[in-house]
Amino acid sequence: MQRALIVLGLTALLIGLFWPWLARLPLGRLPGDFFIVRENFRLYFPLTTGLLLSLALTLLLWLLRK
Repeated sequence: MQRALIVLGLTALLIGLFWPWLARLPLGRLPGDFFIVRENFRLYFPLTTGLLLSLALTLLLWLLRK
């Protein structure tokens, strides 16, 4: 548990430090991210972004367990 909290804290620190550059990535605006606008209704469903982030986190956790 301690190791997981340390890794989580370091990850949050790195994301905070690199945020100006990370904000320029096209995450959230990828093909496959659905944005539906109707009168009095907006739906944003980041399908592709969610899949890519899930894959990246899965690989990261898999590598940390080895």
